[in-house]
Amino acid sequence: MILKTTALILSASAVALAASPTFSKDVAPILQKNCQSCHRPGEAAPFSLLNYQSARPWAASIKEAVQARRMPPWFADPHFGKFANDRSMSQGEIDTLLAWVNNGAPEGNPKDLPVPIQFVNGWNIGKPDLVVTMPQKYDIPEKGTVDYQYLLIPLNFTEDKWIQAAEVRPGNLELVHHVIAYIRPPGSNWMKGAQPGIPYRPGKGDNGPSENLVGYAPGTPVDPLPEGRGKLVKAGSDIILQLHYTANGKAGTDQSSVGMIFAKGTVKERVMTVAATTNKFVIPPGDPNFEVRSSFEFGADTKVSMLMPHMHLRGKDFTFTAVYPTGEREVLLSVPKYDFAWQLIYKPAKELIMPKGSRFECVAHYDNSPNNPFNPDPKAEVRYGDQSWEEMMFGFFDVAIDADKDLRSILPQRRPEPKPAALE
Repeated sequence: MILKTTALILSASAVALAASPTFSKDVAPILQKNCQSCHRPGEAAPFSLLNYQSARPWAASIKEAVQARRMPPWFADPHFGKFANDRSMSQGEIDTLLAWVNNGAPEGNPKDLPVPIQFVNGWNIGKPDLVVTMPQKYDIPEKGTVDYQYLLIPLNFTEDKWIQAAEVRPGNLELVHHVIAYIRPPGSNWMKGAQPGIPYRPGKGDNGPSENLVGYAPGTPVDPLPEGRGKLVKAGSDIILQLHYTANGKAGTDQSSVGMIFAKGTVKERVMTVAATTNKFVIPPGDPNFEVRSSFEFGADTKVSMLMPHMHLRGKDFTFTAVYPTGEREVLLSVPKYDFAWQLIYKPAKELIMPKGSRFECVAHYDNSPNNPFNPDPKAEVRYGDQSWEEMMFGFFDVAIDADKDLRSILPQRRPEPKPAALE
């Protein structure tokens, strides 16, 4: 009986090994689900995976990347939190890709191919209702540091608009490091000296940006809002583009665009991006594990739908922890190996409800040692700054509040400063 059972197991294993996965039947569906949003013409990935002819030359690279779990990029520790946009492949998907490569990467029968995804050329959000483009190209030098550029673009809205989806399309993928599109509401003093379409550097007297509409950085996915939610752009508002260029030895130009899709139904909840952040830190030269902390206290019950850590080249790890009014602590997101090349967002599978008086505590560590291969200068003392060779510490998150509620309602109430004792 034992011999018979063993024979059946060996026979089944032989059949499984003989059934080599093919691109058409087994691999293409995995690439559609996990890879093609970036690996297609016009996107940030360096090669296309839309069909067998474009994917086959990269079979060995695919094997190496998925086996090391570098692709698709996903850095959340699976022990903390569940995420609706988890991009990591299952072990079964990884095994299928490895078996396909190890067996010669066969094409199979093209009739087995899944129906192709119909991407909108140039846009991941679909066809925009409005596209705003830099009026002139910006010249980027072949070398040197390019200061952040700010560009004012009037929207000329005569009525309030709710934006359900927005996307930045960089005009030069090789030289654009990031773009952030801010909403400047009417009456704001931020960049009051700026002229439309002319690059501008805010001075110390300028007030800071008001609200983030959308941003672009390599690896940042587009994130359309669900029905009933939107970002508010009031009548008379302007768009301010923050543009960061990185010279790479070859001069070029950029003319980036922002696409917007307006909400079609009634918007019940307004979405805004806020942050637990600090700029008060100094990272010593050579320090391999410097810690920086920030926090944000909620002044009202608040829904949180997205978490996003942000640091620069010395960023090592990042953790979001919720501390509830009861004193209970919960790790919401742990990123043990932060990668500056991939600015990912993490959307909790179940929306977070943060009661009034609870807070986010964020902890980041930085590697300023020679062991960090991306470290611009291990001998430098590092402070907060815009450039990649400086550092930042942001725990970004999206909040959803009633459409008619003021954002200030969720901010912590400032306690009055104690009065100094009278001098004798």
